Amino acid sequence: MLTDQTIAIVKQTAPAVAANAEAITRRFYAQMFAGNPEVKAFFNQAHQHSGGQQRALAGAICAYAANIDNLGALGPAVELIAQKHCSLGIQPGHYPIVGKYLLLAIVDILGDAATEEVLAAWGEAYGFLAEIFINREAEIYREQAATPGGWNGYRPFVVDRREVESDVVVSLYLKPADGRPIAAFKPGQYITVQIDHPVTPTSPRNYSLSDRPGRDYYRISVKREASPAAGAPGGLISNYLHDNVRVGETLNVGPPCGEFTLASDTATTTPVVLLSGGIGITPLLSMAHALAAEGATRPLHFVHAARNSRVHSHVDEVRRLAAAAPNVSVHVRYDAPLADDVVERRCDSTGVVDAALLKSIAPALDAEYYICGPKLFMSSVIRCLRAEGVDDARIHYEFFGPKAELAAAEA
Repeated sequence: MLTDQTIAIVKQTAPAVAANAEAITRRFYAQMFAGNPEVKAFFNQAHQHSGGQQRALAGAICAYAANIDNLGALGPAVELIAQKHCSLGIQPGHYPIVGKYLLLAIVDILGDAATEEVLAAWGEAYGFLAEIFINREAEIYREQAATPGGWNGYRPFVVDRREVESDVVVSLYLKPADGRPIAAFKPGQYITVQIDHPVTPTSPRNYSLSDRPGRDYYRISVKREASPAAGAPGGLISNYLHDNVRVGETLNVGPPCGEFTLASDTATTTPVVLLSGGIGITPLLSMAHALAAEGATRPLHFVHAARNSRVHSHVDEVRRLAAAAPNVSVHVRYDAPLADDVVERRCDSTGVVDAALLKSIAPALDAEYYICGPKLFMSSVIRCLRAEGVDDARIHYEFFGPKAELAAAEA
């Protein structure tokens, strides 16, 4: 346990650290990548370029300092980060590297305020938190290896099928190269894909599993992100998967990870509302398939927002799902419909997903809400639900990127 003195010093110096948090994390990443370049592969360089990763770490440091005497409040954040770490293959030996450069960055930015006593306290606090992560991640790795069909690290998978879902989304059906069984997963989880990219040869990416568990394959549905511009690395991997990966090629795949999952209690009668925007449909589609396959009887409302039919993926699949399951209803809303989208009834309404639509679908708002999509979509939907009095415990969401960006959008 942390000493009372350490807790007191961290809380006393937390305001100074918070005021300089982003400067500290920017210095931290720059020094760490220069001194230990081998760890750079674990970080999404698009998030580095945008500053999202630096803001996310700054937020995490501030949250830890604010809750240093109430660490139970950090439980959900610890699980999210531990799952992400295991998806990337983070090991105990990486933590001393991070601790070293974090303390160096604090010294560089805070200067004389970073006394030996302050550094000792922050070093102890970091070591204590690192131990929490190391222990939880060890449990996750053991669970992955012990699961039937499970594994640790990367395993070669072959692209068995490739289907174009829209102008910007392609689905890849992945089967293990060794022909052995694969691990089951929880609806909403993701896998990690590592490809031999000419620019970032070992840079892994997480992709949500978009089909239900129990198949002999994993399916990921990848959106083509905007091509890199002005030196930004965004879109490198997604464009490569779209343009270069064909049936028969092999990808290295990590085991399923992630804490954004759908409870499998089919006995409950509480309605489920799935709210997706754009490529955010992928984990929610897995949830919808799983509920339908289990024969769940609770009402399931699937609301999807897209720009228009050109970029709307998995259209027929979702409609077939609703047609086959009487408890499933689907509502599609386009905010920039093409000329014939409304006439051809490709969408059910136009505009953005707002409180009026949510109340028309689940009038009592007494439901479990699962949300995934672009940050502005998610921040708007979460704000609507909270304004209508929906408890945070019933609002579950997954965000593709550092969650600090979502918090900024909400603000």
